[in-house]
Formats: sequence, structure tokens, C-alpha cells
Amino acid sequence: MKIIPLEQLQSLSDRAISLLKSLIETPSFSKEESETAAILQAFFDGQNIPFQRKLNNIWALNKHFDPSKPTLLLNSHHDTVKPNKSWTLDPFQAQVIEDKLYGLGSNDAGGCLVSLIATFCHFYERDDLTYNIILAATAEEEISGKEGLELVVPELPEIAFAIVGEPTEMHLAVAEKGLLVLDCTAKGRSGHAARDEGDNAIYKALKDIQWISSYQFPKVSPTLGPVKMSVTIIQAGTQHNVVPDQCSFTIDVRATDQYTLEEIIEVIEAHIGSEISPRSIRLRPSSIPMEHPIVQAGVAMGRNTYGSPTTSDQALLDCPSLKMGPGHSGRSHSADEFIYLHEIPEGIQQYIAMVESVVGS
Repeated sequence: MKIIPLEQLQSLSDRAISLLKSLIETPSFSKEESETAAILQAFFDGQNIPFQRKLNNIWALNKHFDPSKPTLLLNSHHDTVKPNKSWTLDPFQAQVIEDKLYGLGSNDAGGCLVSLIATFCHFYERDDLTYNIILAATAEEEISGKEGLELVVPELPEIAFAIVGEPTEMHLAVAEKGLLVLDCTAKGRSGHAARDEGDNAIYKALKDIQWISSYQFPKVSPTLGPVKMSVTIIQAGTQHNVVPDQCSFTIDVRATDQYTLEEIIEVIEAHIGSEISPRSIRLRPSSIPMEHPIVQAGVAMGRNTYGSPTTSDQALLDCPSLKMGPGHSGRSHSADEFIYLHEIPEGIQQYIAMVESVVGS
């Protein structure tokens, strides 16, 4: 691993942590990120780095951008979920207690974002890179919104590969499950519950749900395992003595790289009688080949590879992408969320070393 000088790493880390504290202390719920977008603008202004903004998304290109070169995208998000009621600290106060920096969004994904920004700043002036580098700080990731990364990608040149910042303890999520939400409706015929009449929609739905709970898709991903289906919502009936003529239920499907979302829908439609309405087919499975140089760089540094069951903005990228960042996924969306201060310089150093191994001359 190429080690950057300690003084340079310290400077990058200090600026990153200062930026992270400012982001923590500025509410940025999904669709309400304008103030943190302004903070990011001010940061880039202070570094004399030109940037572009579309709604609450900020992106910047390396100084010597060359259209003839392939492009690496560094991306993470600056929106957060809302704090849950179990917080004992002020979620909007950046508090350092021992080695922990507490605050909403510190771990998911503020630490990743500021570490990627520091990495981008490190490479910004370089004129000897074999790749261009773009940094995108985007919105609405926590709600899989359409006015975040999805809005930015059409504005960018073709992306050769991407690093998406999410807390993975700097291990390598080389694949990520996609998300498919299906609203289903079983239809019957109403009647009086006291008489032998009607066609109970609940019973029809139960038959379909039984199939969903037991069916196994035959192709299993080597990194992500099997496709997983879960019925998570069910609604039916108007009163106790009326046979319901309709029963609706929702299926949460975690898709793997072995099937397209369209193929999964076809299989389900072929086996159940309920009508199916997909909410979206945007959030697709994603992956990067194990032999990709950025993955091999991480493996050479002793990092583990794995398939991630959770969904991120990777799902919106139509290119090989690696999910990786400082912090721990288990701290995300939790009360008294924090990131260890030492995780920031360690993350910056690993990001820089891995990127250097691919884009350095």
C-alpha cells in the first residue's frame, strides 16, 4: 500500500472531520438537503474547486479532466433519515466523546462522504492520472428518491467504474442486492359470512402467500446467495360478517445478479393468481468483477469481499461499482449514531491507496 505523508494525511483528515461536524449540525432529511448542499458548495469554494449543482446534488471534476480518458466516480450521499425516539444525545450536535464522533449521519454516510471528498481533493490537481475522477455528493439516497444520483448521472460523462461510499468498515462489497416491491391484489366475491356464499379473497391471497414463502429461485448468486421474498403488508376486509372480495399484500423482493427484475416478476406472475403491480424496477442488483483492479487493490491490502443484502445508490448505476467506506453498517439509523474518529484517516488512506493503484500513472 502506498502511504501518503503523515502531515498530508493529517491535513486531509482535519478538513474532513471539520466538514463532517458541520454536516451533522445541519439537518438534511431526504428532500430537505438544501442547507447541507450549501455547506458542500462553500467547502469546494474554499478549496478553489469548481463544481456544479442540480437541486441538492453537488458534483465536481478533477482539474485536468480529459474526455479521452475513462472516468472513475466517487459517490456518497448527504441526506439522512430522521432520528428515532431512542436518542439520548442531541442528534444535531457533533459531540466527540473519547474517540467517537456522535451525531445523525456521522456513520451513514457522512464519514464516507467526507473521506471520499478528501480523496478527491488529494487527486484534484494531478495531471498524470490515467482516469478522470468525479466526486458526486448526492441527495435522497435514504428514500431511493428520483432527485438524487439518478438526476446527476445523465449530466456526467460515461462512468467506467464507481466507488459508492457506505459504511462497510472499509471491506469490499463487490455485489449488492436489488430491491423490487410488488403490490399484489387477490380478488374474490363478497357475501354474507353466515351463509355459504361469496369467494373469500383472503383465502386466495393465503394460497399465493404460501407459495411465496416456500418457493426457491433455482439460480443462486455466489456472492449474494438466493433471491429472497418476504410478504410484509397484508390488508383485507371491512367488517366481521362480510366475506371480503379483495385482499391486498406487499412482497419485498431482494434480487440478485442471477435474474433481472423483469424475470423475477415473470416467475411470480406464472405461479400466483393475484394481480401484481411493481412499484418500480429502478433498484437493480449491482456488482463488480472480482478481477477488477480496484477490487484486487483492496484484496492486496487484506480487505474482505462480500455481497451486501442492503440497497444503496449503487442500484442506480449502470457500471461496475464497489461499495466501501469507513464506519459500520450496524450503526446506521441507530440511536446515538457515531463514527470513530480514527476511522476517517484510515478510510482516507485506504481510498487513496486503492485509487492510486488504478488511476496513477
